[in-house]
Amino acid sequence: MTVKGLIASLTQQEDLNFLLTNRVPRAALTRFMGWFSKIEHPVIRDLSIGCWRLFSDLDLSEARQPSFKSLHACFTRELKPGLRPSDPDPAIVVSPCDAIIGAHGRIADTELFQVKGAFYSLLDLLGDPALVEAHRNGRFVTLRLTSSMYHRFHAPYDCRISQVNFIRGDTWNVNPIALKRIERLFCKNERAVIQTRLATGEALTLVPVAAILVASLRLHFLDLLLNAQSRGPTLFPCDVRVHKADELGWFEHGSTIIVLAPDRFEFCENVAEGARIKAGQPLLRKPA
Repeated sequence: MTVKGLIASLTQQEDLNFLLTNRVPRAALTRFMGWFSKIEHPVIRDLSIGCWRLFSDLDLSEARQPSFKSLHACFTRELKPGLRPSDPDPAIVVSPCDAIIGAHGRIADTELFQVKGAFYSLLDLLGDPALVEAHRNGRFVTLRLTSSMYHRFHAPYDCRISQVNFIRGDTWNVNPIALKRIERLFCKNERAVIQTRLATGEALTLVPVAAILVASLRLHFLDLLLNAQSRGPTLFPCDVRVHKADELGWFEHGSTIIVLAPDRFEFCENVAEGARIKAGQPLLRKPA
């Protein structure tokens, strides 16, 4: 067995995976990783990326730049132009990111689930009763970005961003093993609630959720870097019009985006739990 195969075998053991990625000083480790990843030294960069390859299916062939100054630059890499074309159908809401599709379906009044049988409430997730009402009985889909994926995310549709609410929290791992063991995990982790409105006035909300090793979120439209060290306001009113596929920001590492949509929207045929999806591919369909 290869070294990579041995590592994969060990990390697939649920108890060991949970112990190594959760029963550790999560906040301190995340702060350290934020500092370490930005070191611009060729030896540190090359060893770090080499180690990263051992633990993942990292493929840098799509990267716009052939080399990187640091591990952080590799995490937040841009892609070659034209690699994530957005579905042009005006009835289609596209995926904002590359991801593995997790739990998805209809919101039961104001409850949704992270895995089957494990529910959490919209109010706990969003912290805004008015926004909860906008998504009552709506649709939700959980998009999980793995560490090796493209980490930038984009507008899923033409919309107007009206507010961002940054909610400080923990940095639990968000992989399927942790989701089965930690109740209301998404409501405990650091996250941003990005409120948008379609031209029809309907709410379409994105909730990027941080995780261990990733507690920084860059939002271009506000020129903000949000993380556990952020001080000052946590509510950022704005009035920004974006078009489908416009880049909104990036994670400092892999994590999760929860998409909340109106109840009349329908999932596209390619949406299935465990399926991989790329930014710009169909996610939801607006009925005529």
